[in-house]
Amino acid sequence: MFPHNNKIIWIILTLLTALGLSACASLATPQPAPTQIEPTFTPVPPTPTSEPMALTVNGEGITYPEFNAEVQRYTTAQTALGKTVSSADATDAVIQDFVAQLLLSQAARADGFTLDDAALQARIDALAAQVGGAEALSAWQTAHGYGEQDFRSALRREAESAWMRDKIVSTVPSTAEQVHVQQILLYNLDTAQSFLLQLNGGADFDELALKGDPLTHGDLGWVPRGYLLNKQIEDAAFGLEVGQYSDVITTDVGFHIVRILARDPNRPLSPDAYLALQELALNNWVEEQKAQATIALAPQ
Repeated sequence: MFPHNNKIIWIILTLLTALGLSACASLATPQPAPTQIEPTFTPVPPTPTSEPMALTVNGEGITYPEFNAEVQRYTTAQTALGKTVSSADATDAVIQDFVAQLLLSQAARADGFTLDDAALQARIDALAAQVGGAEALSAWQTAHGYGEQDFRSALRREAESAWMRDKIVSTVPSTAEQVHVQQILLYNLDTAQSFLLQLNGGADFDELALKGDPLTHGDLGWVPRGYLLNKQIEDAAFGLEVGQYSDVITTDVGFHIVRILARDPNRPLSPDAYLALQELALNNWVEEQKAQATIALAPQ
């Protein structure tokens, strides 16, 4: 018998009272054998089944509902921009974005950044105020495929990853070694080879560049390392001395001959170049972290 089971105690006391009354009424009546009472057990509630994950990064994951909703949001956004994306391309884009977000948010927490529940709620309240109240925010969440918990998780993750992004890009200096580049861009290899022969024979670079581009004369301006889209051109430009020009460089765009007009070892970056180098620093950081991370993708 379990001492704390009041119901069982009450049952036993009732039975004992009944037996006593029966004995007083007739001593000749055989007394029934004591009733055996089996203890009862309350079943343990089952452990909640964890939500299956579409992907995990270092053990931290994105659930299938959140992942699938994000794929739908991405596809809808691309359609609104007039672009058509396949299901596979949309899925891959969302995977890459989630992996980067998780790596950044994990690094932020490891670096001491925390967003407690009060701060998270303050952000949600601010968003609600911007869109016209809590009901309007709830309607927006529903329209965009967000459950309440998914929305809170996404908002927290975005705040953490944004903090880490800012820290990474803040390491990019505002000055860098730069070269002033001019190019002759042609779309036929034979023509490009002909221009190179003329340059080697003493032709003026400016005059030939004018034929290639009457508007800008091929002037690319000041560029730092990591700014030009084509690394072949960048490598050639930084490998030249001022006044020198390259051989013909073949790219997907066409055929280039580049010349260095000037060089500055520590020139302030233009806003566009600064933004490009910040993006490059962020991408390099993410790729380095991905190489060290444990990333698991579930079948989509």
